[in-house]
Amino acid sequence: YGPEARGGASKAEVVISDVEIDYPKAVKPDLLLAMNQKACDTYLFDMKPSGVLIVDSTLVKQLPTTRAVSLPFTRIARETFGKEFVANIIALAALVALTGVVSPSSLEAAVLARVPPGTEDLNRKALEAGIDAAKQHLAQRTDDLIDADSLDE
Repeated sequence: YGPEARGGASKAEVVISDVEIDYPKAVKPDLLLAMNQKACDTYLFDMKPSGVLIVDSTLVKQLPTTRAVSLPFTRIARETFGKEFVANIIALAALVALTGVVSPSSLEAAVLARVPPGTEDLNRKALEAGIDAAKQHLAQRTDDLIDADSLDE
């Protein structure tokens, strides 16, 4: 088992570019998705200073910045599906909804092409849960901005 199975930090990188990628590792990533506190603490400083930090608020309790997007991926997985192992799919869908880095339909096609047979419906629902969580977060931010603006009146 890798470190992720024991609760340690693990890392996967994705490089997305419109031009040829000449180096397959991410150098100063624009975004970090931290699914636990150890990963957040370990990899935060690899990210660009202006980068986006998305964390699983179920497991990341000490945020190193106020600019983090904190969503309860593991709690959603546990409470909605009774299966914590779909937290990563929920997080991936939220990441896509927050950033627009790929279309939701492309994400769904990619995920469903790789999941074990018989789990397609579960994973489709987990994708929907992640998109919904991101939309709720964005709506709350908009409400916060509106509330802050109304204080100036």
